[in-house]
Amino acid sequence: MNNIWKSVIFLATVVAAAHSLTCRQCIVGVFDLCLFGSDITCNNATQSCFRGDARFNTSGSLTLQVRGCLDTDLCGDVLTGNLFGIPYTSTFECCDTNLCNSASSFQISLFMAVCTAIFSLQAV
Repeated sequence: MNNIWKSVIFLATVVAAAHSLTCRQCIVGVFDLCLFGSDITCNNATQSCFRGDARFNTSGSLTLQVRGCLDTDLCGDVLTGNLFGIPYTSTFECCDTNLCNSASSFQISLFMAVCTAIFSLQAV
């Protein structure tokens, strides 16, 4: 009887691991390039990969992207707010296959990321 329970627990673990979704995680992206990206395995509470865009309304030319795992209930949401007095609109697009939210990944140093952001803001 003990072996049956061990088998059931093992199979449940394998099935749960097999259903885990792998998504691209990106803390910040600019011009559709992920500056600090990696692949992550979502926990069972998050069933979707997502790609989020934050468009800043004052200039319209600066869009920041984020990627990762997200609860399916939040997919398709549009959020608005202010960041340092600048209005923005955020949208979240979801998908449910491995690495479906992938895009170009470009690894640069934090110094270069800050310089790029400063030059982008001055160009506007």
